[in-house]
Amino acid sequence: MSETVSWPKKTREFVHNHFDSSIWNDFAFRDDDIIIATYAKSGTTWLQQIVAQLIFNGKTGLNVAEMSPWIDFRLPPKDEKLPEVEAQTHRRFLKTHLPVDALNFSPKAKYLYIARDGRDVLWSYYNHHTNHTPQMYERMAAVCPSGLERFAPPNEDIVKYFHDWLDRDGWPIWPFWENIASWWAIRDLPNVMLLHFSALKADMPGQIRKIAAFLDIPIDENNWEAIVEHCDFDYMKNNAELSTPLGGIMWQGGAKTFINKGTNGRWKDMLSAQDCDKYEAMALDRLGADCAHWLKNGELRG
Repeated sequence: MSETVSWPKKTREFVHNHFDSSIWNDFAFRDDDIIIATYAKSGTTWLQQIVAQLIFNGKTGLNVAEMSPWIDFRLPPKDEKLPEVEAQTHRRFLKTHLPVDALNFSPKAKYLYIARDGRDVLWSYYNHHTNHTPQMYERMAAVCPSGLERFAPPNEDIVKYFHDWLDRDGWPIWPFWENIASWWAIRDLPNVMLLHFSALKADMPGQIRKIAAFLDIPIDENNWEAIVEHCDFDYMKNNAELSTPLGGIMWQGGAKTFINKGTNGRWKDMLSAQDCDKYEAMALDRLGADCAHWLKNGELRG
């Protein structure tokens, strides 16, 4: 890759009750690493499954959750997680929810960033949040640094939850707009590929082929049907324990709660026109017209 490229530089640490960006400071990159980046509930697990199927050529029984850990997450601890990743001998594919400026960026790794309309993100996250077990909240509290708000069960209806998320800049998780904007800003780098949940739903086979080409993974046409089948929502739902962190023990109902519906638009019958206007005005203000359009529709303009 050209030495004239202006590569992103880490400018801050992002310390949160869910994650600690400093974990990346001790991570040793390999040249063929794949980093799967998202905000949250934007197709992360789906994209991890796709990459696993491409790397392992349609193989069944892959424990993708173990293979592809969330590096910046506080659980399991760094001293346990990083040696396990270092010991991996396959092409590594790792997960982050960090904005670009809090991430150590490798010019030789490949970065896949998938996004989704924020309203769909929020509806999916509400299911995720409300179904955590008491034990999960206890574990999160135990690793939360002093002075930070602890992660706690929600007690609002979903529409109020949506407004709190907008008004409090991503609460109760982390800022949404800066995450989207930071990855949008580097979309033209040669080792970054932007993806969208809606485009993946509309044409999963076509998107998988584009991902394979970007990652320089030849497709074995003899196993193509298996690869596509194993990335289908129903297959993932039926094998949810292999895609869900810790096999789903942190969620009421287990792994099938974590792999929930995989659908968009559940907010349309619950948000008013004024609610949607508020969201779309904020998207335009925080992202600009082209990025806001892409986030809503999955279409890149220009």
